[in-house]
Amino acid sequence: MRFILSRYIIENGQIADPKTNRVYESDILITDEKIEKILPGKDMAVYMSERDIQAERVDATGCIVMPGLVDVHVHFRDPGFTHKEDIHTGSLAAAAGGVTSVVLMANTKPCVDNEETLGYVIEEGKKTDIHIYTCCSVTKDLKGEQLTDMKRMIELGAVGVTDDGIPLMDEELLRKAMRISSQLKVPMSLHEEDKTKISENGINRGKASEYYGIGGSPSEAEVSLVARDLEVALEENAVLNIQHISSKEAVELVRAAKKRAKDNSIHAEATPHHIVLTEQSVIEKGTLAKMNPPLRTEADRLAIIAGLRDGTIDLIATDHAPHARDEKAQEITKAPSGITGLETSLSLCYQELVEKGHLTAAELAAKMSLNPATMYGIDAGMIEEGECADLCVFNPSAEWVYDKTCSKSANSPFFGEKLRGRVMCTICGGRIVFKVE
Repeated sequence: MRFILSRYIIENGQIADPKTNRVYESDILITDEKIEKILPGKDMAVYMSERDIQAERVDATGCIVMPGLVDVHVHFRDPGFTHKEDIHTGSLAAAAGGVTSVVLMANTKPCVDNEETLGYVIEEGKKTDIHIYTCCSVTKDLKGEQLTDMKRMIELGAVGVTDDGIPLMDEELLRKAMRISSQLKVPMSLHEEDKTKISENGINRGKASEYYGIGGSPSEAEVSLVARDLEVALEENAVLNIQHISSKEAVELVRAAKKRAKDNSIHAEATPHHIVLTEQSVIEKGTLAKMNPPLRTEADRLAIIAGLRDGTIDLIATDHAPHARDEKAQEITKAPSGITGLETSLSLCYQELVEKGHLTAAELAAKMSLNPATMYGIDAGMIEEGECADLCVFNPSAEWVYDKTCSKSANSPFFGEKLRGRVMCTICGGRIVFKVE
């Protein structure tokens, strides 16, 4: 007899299936790590009765069942900055947000430019309850001067390449790196901010910078590099991901490039905070709303939503960036940029995008699970019989106050706020890894 590790049935919910782009009512039977059966409630009862199957029940009444979210832009600060976050606490925050797979950025200390650090991150990730993947850096020590051995790092388990947090300014070096990533068939994810055009980062040049009496960061800093990097990627046939897009001009550049691209090679991601907030939040919340690239205007926010609607922006990722309380307590020009986001991303995006009619629940699930998984070649993002049981049970009408966190840090402009829509249960590999009691 085969040993059964676990058996669950998720019943009375609606399944949001990104692969078929539909929402329908069915129960899901999970055995061990896999989805054994998907059937309407009455048929599932017959199926289980005929086989004398007993299972722990997860009541999803009023809930939407999605694939476990796949967040491909996450900082767990480990190694080197574990007072902010570590791989264990980061994984707990992910599970609380319905995220079952994450792709970590390489800007740790030491950064992921060597076999030892890569091995450490992968092994620590195996100790958590979710799936932890990581990128390696494009350049050694993130200095933008010398390429890492990307081929070797991909062979050892890195799933993509990025110097996230630091733009690649040397165009010839970028071209060489894209040539290699194209040969390796892995995505290159780029942080698009030309630092020569920025007076102070994290604050939009406009109403917010005027409020603080500083020069700030203009959208041109993003737009100029997006234009350059899209052109290089098209010429080198590289898979390119424009990270955390923030400006209407950049959205239009991606839209045009996608029409020219072959094999779905051009991607762009939006963060929940750029979807729901503008630079006004920096005036109201101060350093808790400071991030790179900065929150911009209402016109930029609406352009991002339009890009999500028409597929120009095909990914949603949090850029989860924990910082300690005392670091964020500094004055606006000295505090580090970045906010946490794993625990609130689905609530914010569902409320803004689905409830307001911009996307269906299945389309949102695609941008938060199937599309990012496909870009990185990760086996995730689907709800099908025989597939891994990575699932998120989300109640869109549940109201809750975000006043507790599984992360080590709480640097979020939403901390203490009442939100609508809550992850009630997260299942990863057939096991319940988070549940609201």
